[in-house]
Amino acid sequence: MGKLRMLQQEKRLLEEEIGNIQSVSDNLQKELVILLTSVNEIEGLHKDKEGACRKLQWQCEESEQDFDRQLNQNKMSEELLEQYRCEIQEVKLKHRKLRMRFENQLLQLIEQHKQLDFVFNPKRLPDELKKAENIKHQLLSAEQVKLAQLHKLDEELEELKKQKQLETTAAQIHE
Repeated sequence: MGKLRMLQQEKRLLEEEIGNIQSVSDNLQKELVILLTSVNEIEGLHKDKEGACRKLQWQCEESEQDFDRQLNQNKMSEELLEQYRCEIQEVKLKHRKLRMRFENQLLQLIEQHKQLDFVFNPKRLPDELKKAENIKHQLLSAEQVKLAQLHKLDEELEELKKQKQLETTAAQIHE
């Protein structure tokens, strides 16, 4: 928020500078019109007065130099204005990216909240307990079946050991 306020304040300052530059530009335009009018008057007086012509030419050259300086200054102001516009666009783009990233994070958090609410909802607890009990009974039944199979295999193994022992004993007696 602090950055936003700072950027808004900078924006206001830039807008004031733009207004000042526009005012200077308008004044320059008015002066240009005045200067052009003066030039026309000077050309008319040139035919009548030769001595005044030199003086007026000198004034005209001065005016043109001022005009050139002002044009250069205006050009620099326009370039600066364009630079500020580009910077403003960059800032807007950065803010847009930040806002989109924030919105995505917010949507993810909302989705996580929904999932957690679904998982840890007290209304679902009795159903989850029933499911757990059913799974427990199924696992116990499976364990009993496996234990019975294991017991049967142990008995068969014992029976085979006894048979093998009897065969070994019978073979030793025959020898």
